[in-house]
Amino acid sequence: MKQNTSRIKHPTFAIDVGYGNTKSAWALGSEIKLNMFPSLAPLAANTALNDFGGGVFKSRNVITVEVDGARYEVGPDVEISGAHVNTGRSLAEDYASTANYAALLGGALHYAGAHEVDQLVLGLPVHNTQKYASLLKERFAGAHNFGWGEIEIGSVLPLPQPLGTLISYIQQSGKSYDPENAYLVIDVGYFTTDWVVARGYTVHDTRSGGVPGGAARVHQQVASLITADRGEPIDGIERIDKAIRDAKPLVYFGQDLDVGPYLTEAMALTQQPVKEIQTRVGRTDDLRAIILTGGGAQLYAPAIRAAFPRNVIHMMETPCFANVRGFYTIGAARHASRSA
Repeated sequence: MKQNTSRIKHPTFAIDVGYGNTKSAWALGSEIKLNMFPSLAPLAANTALNDFGGGVFKSRNVITVEVDGARYEVGPDVEISGAHVNTGRSLAEDYASTANYAALLGGALHYAGAHEVDQLVLGLPVHNTQKYASLLKERFAGAHNFGWGEIEIGSVLPLPQPLGTLISYIQQSGKSYDPENAYLVIDVGYFTTDWVVARGYTVHDTRSGGVPGGAARVHQQVASLITADRGEPIDGIERIDKAIRDAKPLVYFGQDLDVGPYLTEAMALTQQPVKEIQTRVGRTDDLRAIILTGGGAQLYAPAIRAAFPRNVIHMMETPCFANVRGFYTIGAARHASRSA
């Protein structure tokens, strides 16, 4: 992925700084561009040894982002494991207030070559949208310098994450979308599972919510099971995540380890968040359909299908981008209405 360093002004720019991946969406002519890289922001190294290989070694696709005087490394080729490496993955409730979050946001703007943004749309988990929406507005509206020149951001619009998928689903469904009846959107992220019940463009607050417990919980349990079985701790959950996504063995002390049996056992942890959804949503006979999205959707799909056996369930295509696509659509519509 080649970095775009030209100066570009965006009326609307959408970023979903997730716990697992950072996704962004913006307009380039009539096309909506999408980008994604891991939500890992370790402290930047002082040297880039690949640069000394005389062209033999390939440079990693990463950039250095400065936040509050510290330098972080972000990008598609960021280091995911290794001796004494802190991957910079934040799995905490106050994630939106951390320097890691700011570094990832800055990286997303850099990869799009964005220097001026009229309206920045950001996503938050449902259960802490109220708590952190004002913080994001105050922190990121205005002028910023992440290490490559000033970036000007006009206003910030924080949105509950599943609303992005709802809008993407409405766009994809066209005339088949039923605005007279309710839909349940379940967004299984890396660290949280969020859901909203909506009829048309109206969200039912009492039936919507979110809880900690996404893909990372399953990956952590796989790591614990491997450690207990093999007697040696495994280095981080990022490699487990990649092995599951790629459907390939995990390299474990030089051997190819099949994570399948450990994953099967760990899947029991998907039951509790799904039970919480059942409790909050209540009876589901009024739902036209359940929309399943998020990077952990495939992991939680069996538990969700078992919990809602009589409901129609739609799995979003490219679920990782469903939220940020919708964020951009919401932001662009809002910008157009305010400019009219």
